[in-house]
Amino acid sequence: MIGLLIAIFVFNFIAFKTNKRLTPNHIVHIWTFTIAFQTLFDMFMELKFHGYWYFKKAIEWEGVLPHVLLVPPVNMMFLNWYPLNAKISKRIVYIIVFVCAILLYELITLLPEPWGYFHYGWWKLWHAALIDPVLLLILLFYYKWIGRIERIRET
Repeated sequence: MIGLLIAIFVFNFIAFKTNKRLTPNHIVHIWTFTIAFQTLFDMFMELKFHGYWYFKKAIEWEGVLPHVLLVPPVNMMFLNWYPLNAKISKRIVYIIVFVCAILLYELITLLPEPWGYFHYGWWKLWHAALIDPVLLLILLFYYKWIGRIERIRET
Protein backbone atom coordinates (compact mmCIF):
# COMPACT_ATOMS: atom_id res chain seq x y z
CA MET A 1 0.00 0.00 0.00
CA ILE A 2 2.90 2.36 0.70
CA GLY A 3 4.16 2.03 -2.88
CA LEU A 4 0.69 2.75 -4.27
CA LEU A 5 0.20 5.84 -2.11
CA ILE A 6 3.63 7.20 -3.06
CA ALA A 7 2.92 6.55 -6.75
CA ILE A 8 -0.48 8.26 -6.54
CA PHE A 9 1.10 11.35 -5.01
CA VAL A 10 4.07 11.45 -7.41
CA PHE A 11 2.10 10.75 -10.60
CA ASN A 12 -0.62 13.29 -9.76
CA PHE A 13 1.96 15.91 -8.82
CA ILE A 14 3.88 15.42 -12.07
CA ALA A 15 0.72 15.26 -14.21
CA PHE A 16 -0.71 18.51 -12.91
CA LYS A 17 2.58 20.37 -12.45
CA THR A 18 3.83 19.66 -16.00
CA ASN A 19 0.50 20.04 -17.80
CA LYS A 20 0.78 22.59 -20.59
CA ARG A 21 -1.67 21.19 -23.12
CA LEU A 22 -4.73 19.75 -21.41
CA THR A 23 -7.61 22.04 -20.56
CA PRO A 24 -9.78 21.38 -17.50
CA ASN A 25 -12.38 19.94 -19.90
CA HIS A 26 -9.76 17.57 -21.36
CA ILE A 27 -8.68 16.50 -17.88
CA VAL A 28 -12.25 15.68 -16.85
CA HIS A 29 -12.78 13.73 -20.08
CA ILE A 30 -9.50 11.83 -19.77
CA TRP A 31 -10.10 11.07 -16.08
CA THR A 32 -13.65 9.82 -16.70
CA PHE A 33 -12.72 7.85 -19.81
CA THR A 34 -9.76 6.25 -18.05
CA ILE A 35 -11.79 5.17 -15.05
CA ALA A 36 -14.57 3.74 -17.21
CA PHE A 37 -12.32 2.06 -19.76
CA GLN A 38 -9.85 0.65 -17.24
CA THR A 39 -12.60 -0.58 -14.96
CA LEU A 40 -14.29 -2.34 -17.87
CA PHE A 41 -11.04 -3.90 -19.07
CA ASP A 42 -9.93 -4.89 -15.57
CA MET A 43 -13.34 -6.29 -14.71
CA PHE A 44 -12.81 -8.95 -17.35
CA MET A 45 -9.08 -9.46 -16.74
CA GLU A 46 -9.41 -9.63 -12.94
CA LEU A 47 -12.81 -11.13 -12.25
CA LYS A 48 -13.60 -13.27 -15.28
CA PHE A 49 -10.20 -14.39 -16.57
CA HIS A 50 -8.12 -14.05 -13.34
CA GLY A 51 -5.21 -12.66 -15.35
CA TYR A 52 -4.13 -10.17 -12.71
CA TRP A 53 -5.51 -8.33 -9.71
CA TYR A 54 -4.80 -5.57 -7.25
CA PHE A 55 -4.10 -6.57 -3.62
CA LYS A 56 -6.35 -9.66 -3.41
CA LYS A 57 -8.48 -11.74 -5.79
CA ALA A 58 -11.63 -9.92 -4.71
CA ILE A 59 -13.53 -6.72 -5.14
CA GLU A 60 -12.30 -4.41 -2.40
CA TRP A 61 -12.03 -0.72 -1.65
CA GLU A 62 -8.23 -0.65 -1.89
CA GLY A 63 -8.49 -1.83 -5.49
CA VAL A 64 -10.44 1.30 -6.39
CA LEU A 65 -7.40 3.52 -5.75
CA PRO A 66 -5.36 2.48 -8.81
CA HIS A 67 -8.40 2.84 -11.06
CA VAL A 68 -9.43 6.27 -9.80
CA LEU A 69 -6.20 7.96 -8.67
CA LEU A 70 -3.23 6.27 -10.36
CA VAL A 71 -3.90 5.52 -14.02
CA PRO A 72 -5.70 8.79 -14.96
CA PRO A 73 -2.69 11.02 -14.19
CA VAL A 74 -0.44 8.63 -16.12
CA ASN A 75 -2.75 9.06 -19.10
CA MET A 76 -2.64 12.82 -18.59
CA MET A 77 1.17 12.69 -18.75
CA PHE A 78 1.06 10.54 -21.88
CA LEU A 79 -1.24 12.97 -23.69
CA ASN A 80 0.40 16.13 -22.40
CA TRP A 81 3.85 15.08 -23.63
CA TYR A 82 2.70 13.26 -26.78
CA PRO A 83 4.34 14.86 -29.87
CA LEU A 84 1.10 15.47 -31.79
CA ASN A 85 2.67 17.36 -34.70
CA ALA A 86 5.91 15.39 -34.96
CA LYS A 87 6.85 12.89 -37.63
CA ILE A 88 5.31 9.44 -37.28
CA SER A 89 8.70 7.97 -36.37
CA LYS A 90 9.02 10.31 -33.38
CA ARG A 91 5.47 9.47 -32.26
CA ILE A 92 6.23 5.73 -32.49
CA VAL A 93 9.44 6.15 -30.47
CA TYR A 94 7.50 8.16 -27.86
CA ILE A 95 4.92 5.38 -27.49
CA ILE A 96 7.66 2.74 -27.21
CA VAL A 97 9.54 4.72 -24.54
CA PHE A 98 6.32 5.42 -22.62
CA VAL A 99 5.33 1.74 -22.71
CA CYS A 100 8.80 0.79 -21.45
CA ALA A 101 8.33 3.20 -18.53
CA ILE A 102 4.91 1.68 -17.78
CA LEU A 103 6.40 -1.82 -17.88
CA LEU A 104 9.19 -0.80 -15.53
CA TYR A 105 6.63 0.61 -13.11
CA GLU A 106 4.56 -2.58 -13.44
CA LEU A 107 7.62 -4.59 -12.38
CA ILE A 108 7.89 -2.40 -9.28
CA THR A 109 4.22 -2.98 -8.44
CA LEU A 110 4.91 -6.73 -8.39
CA LEU A 111 7.22 -6.34 -5.38
CA PRO A 112 5.94 -7.75 -2.10
CA GLU A 113 3.79 -5.51 0.09
CA PRO A 114 4.03 -2.81 1.38
CA TRP A 115 5.72 -1.57 -1.83
CA GLY A 116 3.89 -3.73 -4.34
CA TYR A 117 0.16 -4.21 -4.76
CA PHE A 118 -0.24 -5.89 -8.15
CA HIS A 119 -0.32 -9.65 -8.72
CA TYR A 120 -0.18 -11.82 -11.82
CA GLY A 121 -2.35 -14.84 -12.45
CA TRP A 122 -1.61 -16.16 -15.94
CA TRP A 123 -0.83 -12.60 -17.13
CA LYS A 124 2.84 -11.90 -17.85
CA LEU A 125 4.79 -8.74 -18.55
CA TRP A 126 4.88 -9.49 -22.27
CA HIS A 127 1.07 -9.39 -22.34
CA ALA A 128 1.24 -5.83 -21.03
CA ALA A 129 3.96 -5.00 -23.58
CA LEU A 130 1.59 -6.05 -26.35
CA ILE A 131 -1.64 -4.53 -25.03
CA ASP A 132 -0.36 -1.22 -23.56
CA PRO A 133 0.38 0.42 -26.95
CA VAL A 134 -3.13 -0.52 -28.12
CA LEU A 135 -4.69 0.98 -24.98
CA LEU A 136 -2.61 4.15 -25.35
CA LEU A 137 -3.67 4.50 -28.99
CA ILE A 138 -7.33 4.13 -27.97
CA LEU A 139 -6.75 6.89 -25.41
CA LEU A 140 -5.08 9.07 -28.06
CA PHE A 141 -7.96 8.58 -30.50
CA TYR A 142 -10.41 9.48 -27.73
CA TYR A 143 -8.44 12.65 -26.94
CA LYS A 144 -8.40 13.67 -30.61
CA TRP A 145 -12.13 12.94 -30.89
CA ILE A 146 -12.88 15.20 -27.90
CA GLY A 147 -10.76 17.91 -29.54
CA ARG A 148 -12.78 17.61 -32.76
CA ILE A 149 -16.05 17.83 -30.83
CA GLU A 150 -14.81 20.97 -29.06
CA ARG A 151 -13.82 22.60 -32.36
CA ILE A 152 -17.18 21.73 -33.96
CA ARG A 153 -19.02 23.20 -31.02
CA GLU A 154 -17.01 26.43 -31.23
CA THR A 155 -18.09 27.10 -34.82
